[in-house]
Amino acid sequence: MLRYVFQRLLQGIPLILLVSVLLFVMLQNMGDPLATMGGRHLTRKEDRERLARQLGLDKPILVQYVYWLAGNDWAKTDLDGDGIAETQGTRKGVLRGDFGISLVTRQPALDVIKSRLPNTLILMVVSEFIVILGALVIGVYSALKQYSTLDNLITALSFIGYSMPIFVIALGSMYIFAVNFKKWGLPYLPTVGMFEPQAGPSLDQLAWHLILPVLAISINSFSSYSRYIRSTMLEALNQDYIRTARAKGLPRREITFVHALKNAALPIVTVIGLDLPFLLGGALVTERIFAWPGMGRLFLDHVSRGDTPVVMGIMMLISVAVVVFQILTDIVYAWLDPRIRYD
Repeated sequence: MLRYVFQRLLQGIPLILLVSVLLFVMLQNMGDPLATMGGRHLTRKEDRERLARQLGLDKPILVQYVYWLAGNDWAKTDLDGDGIAETQGTRKGVLRGDFGISLVTRQPALDVIKSRLPNTLILMVVSEFIVILGALVIGVYSALKQYSTLDNLITALSFIGYSMPIFVIALGSMYIFAVNFKKWGLPYLPTVGMFEPQAGPSLDQLAWHLILPVLAISINSFSSYSRYIRSTMLEALNQDYIRTARAKGLPRREITFVHALKNAALPIVTVIGLDLPFLLGGALVTERIFAWPGMGRLFLDHVSRGDTPVVMGIMMLISVAVVVFQILTDIVYAWLDPRIRYD
């Protein structure tokens, strides 16, 4: 197993490099970061030239990529045109943990990402936990009570929830549980931020502000997860080994949760393994609507201003997470199904 994990990690290195090249080229051709540095005023021509030299934006895109990847602390550039080679804006490069300086905040890009990552993990981990736990319960129950009245009701509600765009769910929940509840004199839920400014950050405030964003994310994901679990459970329950277990007189609970669910979990693990890495990217629409200071909102704010260091940092973080979680998914496969071996 260790040899297999090591081989997969080696295979992931060229993949991540290829992804970084594609992302870097697309971001460099997507917008002009210097256009927003003047605020409401147009950046003067001489200022643009000076900033381009300082930020290395006047060099060919291949050179910019090499500087971004390996750093430019070894490079000497004649910035003043006086024949004297100087080094401006030196950095160590991504390979040594330096993603550069944000063009918007003028802070290290990695620090900007670190400041938002915990907020996103709080929102997304809570949502994913609720979705997986609830979908397992509902999906297994629907499979055991196939075509019952409750199963048909769950199916109808699942299709409605899955077909509704996330912004409709978010705005609808705000209208019902915030606007109307306040109008009716009921305890209403907050709609923006992580805590009330006058109350300050606290666990109670965080839990209270999590309800609506988690609800918006969970409804959409819960619908698809529960239908998928129901389908895989029905397939497992109709297998010959389940009939054999029933013929032997094994308890129904053991048949359902030990034999059927364990084998039905393999496709579910694949779906979860594909979704988990993107938790780091946050929920773009949800974070924007509820003003949640997470990675999704950070990505939208900085990609619109051409902030390559921050955007590349977020995308590379997700890319590495995809490779790591796919390896973890394979390991879980081997744990769930003893027939799977990677030797």
